[in-house]
Amino acid sequence: MNLYSLRSKTTILALALAASASAVMAQNGNSDTLGNHGNSFEAGAPTIVPHGVNKTEGQPTAGTTGTLSAITNHGGPVMAGPKPFLIWYGNWNQSNGSDTPAGQQIVRDFLFGNSNSPYFQINGTYGAASSYTPVLLETTVAAAKGGGVLNDNSIATIVQNAINSKALPKDTDAVYFVLTSSDVNKTGFCSQYCGWHTHGTLGGTDIKYSFVGNANRCLNSCAAQTTGPNGNAGVDGMVSVIAHELEEATTDPDLNAWYDSAGAENADKCAWTFGQNQHLLGGAYYNMQLPKPGGGTRNFLIQRNLSATDNKCYVGVGLGQ
Repeated sequence: MNLYSLRSKTTILALALAASASAVMAQNGNSDTLGNHGNSFEAGAPTIVPHGVNKTEGQPTAGTTGTLSAITNHGGPVMAGPKPFLIWYGNWNQSNGSDTPAGQQIVRDFLFGNSNSPYFQINGTYGAASSYTPVLLETTVAAAKGGGVLNDNSIATIVQNAINSKALPKDTDAVYFVLTSSDVNKTGFCSQYCGWHTHGTLGGTDIKYSFVGNANRCLNSCAAQTTGPNGNAGVDGMVSVIAHELEEATTDPDLNAWYDSAGAENADKCAWTFGQNQHLLGGAYYNMQLPKPGGGTRNFLIQRNLSATDNKCYVGVGLGQ
């Protein structure tokens, strides 16, 4: 197993009474510490004030409507049709709270609705896929007995075990998402980042994979709001990070395609900004409405993405900033 560098980690920057979530580009692999790796933090991160007496949180950060510096093509491949495969790690069968089957369905519904959305079409401006087929193959892995702490290499092992056991097929067009329940302890999660994507040679094959933790473990760090438009603040926050990592894996799957001189990929340029057109529903903000399989819609609050057409951040083509 050869674990390559983690170009994008959606990272945490603590500030006094508030926690400010931001994106960092870590260009040194096999590490859960930021260290001296030439990391740069994105501006415009939302400031989240913890709930409590006389404490409220404001509208999530809209972000700039101006032109940002471009990311450039370094010659590596992009994905023509990514397939999101899901590995539910931990205990996702709680009867209430955030780690529930209903919470899992929020993720599935997002990946279905996002598959041909104006939002995902932004990736087409980089010559990558502008849509995907929501294959949604998935498996569940119980946490190791006795608990323990996961690190980056643990995530690679979880993916490789899922492939070796044939719980999931070996597919070079897939992005394997390891999604941890909120009781799972992953080094760096909540203190340094909310998620990341990378690739590695697993079983002799180049595999793209990602880690995203349930934001319910640290709502003030890994979610833009402590309520959610689908009634599950942890998973609603988690979906925003999944979206961020999926589009980066699409345009920079092997970490040698689209990024800027600081290592920032398309979603990093717009990290933790949500556009001017946010709407309020039952105390939670949302900026996107997507169809569900079988009919109906869900609302989501999703971080914007950078368009290569004009180097501006958008929620979706034609939807404004």
